[in-house]
Amino acid sequence: MTRKELLLEVEDLLNTYCEGCFLKSQHRKDNGKRYAHKFCISACTVGEKIKRCGDKLSEGIFK
Repeated sequence: MTRKELLLEVEDLLNTYCEGCFLKSQHRKDNGKRYAHKFCISACTVGEKIKRCGDKLSEGIFK
C-alpha cells in the first residue's frame, strides 16, 4: 500500500464509522473526552484499524 492509499483508508474509516458515532458521543458525555478517546483507540475495532494504519505510516511500511 502506498502512503496515499493508507491516508485515504484512514479518512474513509473516519467518515464512514466515526462521524456521528453514538458510543463516542455517549462516552464523551458520561466520562469525558479523555475516556472517549481512549475507548476509541483501545476498544473500538475501527479505532484499532486506524491505529494499525498509523503504525504502518510511522514505520514507513508502504511502497
